[in-house]
Amino acid sequence: MSVLYRGEELQAEIEKFAPGATTGHSEDAVHVDAGQWLDVAQGLKEREELGFAALTLLTTVDYIDHFEVVYHLRSLSHNRTGVIKLRCGEGRGDAAVPSVISVWRGADLQEREAYDLMGVRFEGHPNMKRLMLWEGFEGHPLRKDYLR
Repeated sequence: MSVLYRGEELQAEIEKFAPGATTGHSEDAVHVDAGQWLDVAQGLKEREELGFAALTLLTTVDYIDHFEVVYHLRSLSHNRTGVIKLRCGEGRGDAAVPSVISVWRGADLQEREAYDLMGVRFEGHPNMKRLMLWEGFEGHPLRKDYLR
């Protein structure tokens, strides 16, 4: 079983290579500024002391007034996991964060699923289209404001 980085511990590691990129932490997660996310993601993967080679899960959370994207990462070489959270813009209409498909290829389908079901856009994704629903489907059915 892998060991989860505490939020404070992982935030300190990120601040070493990306000063000012974090906006806070909780007990088990680090909050990262979406504008710096791509650089932070690259560092999390490439820095030998972290080695987060795998994106194991990407999900979104609807907080009524904004969206959040949650990334679960795994370092196989260090047997550690980490959780990163990004706030998606201001309000519900600006739900977008940078795509990390260039860092973790496994983000491809996970980002498309989040877009399809929650409406969060991943800027820079090479194929940002629906994954589960048909192209003509209106809305995003897992949003709290989706009218059935």
